[in-house]
Amino acid sequence: MTRPVPSIEEGATETREDTRTLHYLLRLPQPVDKVWAAVATPEGLRGWLAAVEVFEPRLGGAVALHGLGSGRITAWDVERVAEYTVEGRVRFHLEPGVPDGTTVRFTHAYEGEREPPGWRARFERLLDVLTASQDRS
Repeated sequence: MTRPVPSIEEGATETREDTRTLHYLLRLPQPVDKVWAAVATPEGLRGWLAAVEVFEPRLGGAVALHGLGSGRITAWDVERVAEYTVEGRVRFHLEPGVPDGTTVRFTHAYEGEREPPGWRARFERLLDVLTASQDRS
């Protein structure tokens, strides 16, 4: 069986008043549990996004990511949705891929004109980390 081909697609950027929302669609060949571990655990986030200073894995829990700030977990549905209020609001919505792998619908909503924190490069690191861990399995 062939693995799904990974892809990182940048969607439209929406602007409403002072809030900008970026959209990405990630198609990853790894199963949901592996992707969840990468986007919703301190060890996983540390591997591709930022060092984790505080992480309380529950709705309303505190989160602090080095260089991205601190906030709360504002959505938490294990192996489905993780949303953090750091650098605005970042949301990872995971779906089982067809036929295999995981689709991640990512959004980053923030206020002001500042540049977002280079999501494409970060997602490429995520893909590298997931691929390396899959190769070791």
